Amino acid sequence: MGLEMLSTDFEAKRRQHEPAPELPQQVVLPGDRALFLSESAEGLDDGAHFLDSLTSDEWAKLRMHGRRLAFATGQAIFTQGDRHGGIFIIESGKVHVFYTAPSGRQITLAYWTAGHFIGGPEMTGGGIHIWSAEALSDCRMLFIPATALKKLVVELPNFALCLLQGLAAKGRCYSAMAQMLGTRSVIERLAQFLMNLGKLHGVRDGRAIVINAKVTHDQIAAMVGSTRQWVTMMMKRFQKEGLVTVTPRHIRIERPHALMEMVSKRAAGEAAFRLPLTEPR
Repeated sequence: MGLEMLSTDFEAKRRQHEPAPELPQQVVLPGDRALFLSESAEGLDDGAHFLDSLTSDEWAKLRMHGRRLAFATGQAIFTQGDRHGGIFIIESGKVHVFYTAPSGRQITLAYWTAGHFIGGPEMTGGGIHIWSAEALSDCRMLFIPATALKKLVVELPNFALCLLQGLAAKGRCYSAMAQMLGTRSVIERLAQFLMNLGKLHGVRDGRAIVINAKVTHDQIAAMVGSTRQWVTMMMKRFQKEGLVTVTPRHIRIERPHALMEMVSKRAAGEAAFRLPLTEPR
């Protein structure tokens, strides 16, 4: 038996005699920050501050041209294929943005929180929405119609610069997702996403990390570009190998370093001989 497995057994015995760590109230994904598939948990929320440099007068003009909207939990904000009419600035609440393939299969593009905007990449109307957005919680938004957006960009140069910064943040988001989907195996994406959740919502318990967030296998599958059945199978395999422990309330990363090694080229090559790299059909 390897030293790492012995260490894991020791940790399990230790937990039998020590009280479990006190956990704060469980977070509902994504928490209070944006979340998307990325090779790091750093910088996920950069776009939330794209309007921070606006003056109070500029904000007043923005609100004068905008329209306040409210969306209930589960309500569609816009749907893939709808005609584009403007952008939505999230004032409060959480939004799930996703793409639906012709087969009906969905992939999560991002979870956006307060301060971010949705409705791109079109900005000034004339096209269609190429993905959908749904309220994960009750949301309040400032909707800027395309016609008003054109006018504001001309009249408020500072707002135009802010908008460019917001678009740059969105570009980094979707570039990170494309890089992960195009260059990492599905196992690596799963391991990386679990590690990111551990950094964002983890609570230390000895060497282990308890992910203190409510996340389903469906959500994980849509994020890493897989299926719920495959995620369930892999989580069972990870649990059998002592990498994680899955309970009805939490995912506990027992061996963070081993999971992190799985995203390295060397570990990925070794894993190919032990773990299925493709999804079940």
